[in-house]
Amino acid sequence: MKKFFAIICAALLLTGCNGDSKAQEVKIMDSVKISINGQNFYARLEDNPSARAFAEKLPLEVDMQELNGNEKYFYLDSDLPSDSERVKQIHAGDLMLFGSNCVVIFYKDFATSYSYTRLGKIDNAADLPKVLGGGNVRVKFGM
Repeated sequence: MKKFFAIICAALLLTGCNGDSKAQEVKIMDSVKISINGQNFYARLEDNPSARAFAEKLPLEVDMQELNGNEKYFYLDSDLPSDSERVKQIHAGDLMLFGSNCVVIFYKDFATSYSYTRLGKIDNAADLPKVLGGGNVRVKFGM
């Protein structure tokens, strides 16, 4: 009986450890490191199928194109699930999906009539206009 009890306790301990590592894995997957011209930013990912599918593609290193003096974008080689909505207001640091394969980082606030799927939000967006403005840039996305 003591041996049986010891085996059950050991099994519970092992299961508990596996559960903890799963929780850590989920925690790690909720943020993305974005490196631009040697400066690191961190984005908190949304809890949606689009953001999870984007995270599964990481790490990525891409050339992002300038558009409208307020955003950078690049096209993925395959579609992500999307659930676009009219967001009405863009904020610096928004990480969005336009359509099903165009990833956009916004570096200025503005009103919009376009629809996007939210992927995440860059936490420390104050320096984004300085780092992203003024042309195309090479960007690294990682976990």
